[in-house]
Amino acid sequence: MGGDIFAAELEANRRYSDSFQLDGLDARALRGLAVLTCMDSRIEPLAMLGLRPGDAKILRNAGARVTDDVLRTLVLASYLLGVDRAMVVAHTDCRMATGSEEDVHAAVEAAGGPDTRSLSFLVTDDQEAALSADVQRLRSSPYLTRLAVGGFIYDVGTGRLEQIC
Repeated sequence: MGGDIFAAELEANRRYSDSFQLDGLDARALRGLAVLTCMDSRIEPLAMLGLRPGDAKILRNAGARVTDDVLRTLVLASYLLGVDRAMVVAHTDCRMATGSEEDVHAAVEAAGGPDTRSLSFLVTDDQEAALSADVQRLRSSPYLTRLAVGGFIYDVGTGRLEQIC
């Protein structure tokens, strides 16, 4: 890897740090909120909820799925960082909610990637059912008994959020 492949990002960071204003911001979630959403670039978690830096803990992964890592992170957020509410936010037009697990493995391979069949991408053909199951996993966790959890779908075409569970 050449040293210049991140040059634009490092330059942008230099400009950002020149006017950096988050020094001293408390690590706790000021609004007691955690948001799990997809890594999709069309989602701006803070903006879509009227939040500012420091208001919430933001977790992202492919499909906004409640994985073991998400569970681990929410336990820490709940007990150590002031989080008492969590929003699980799936979205319309999500690649993880179209096709099958095999379709995703084939797409990765067709794009020049390796055989990924040892990985589970948690693809679903019923997004609302998967969202409800993920929310239930959090609600029933013995580690998160004081966490209020809701499930939502964000429409990437309109910016609207709808509560599902």
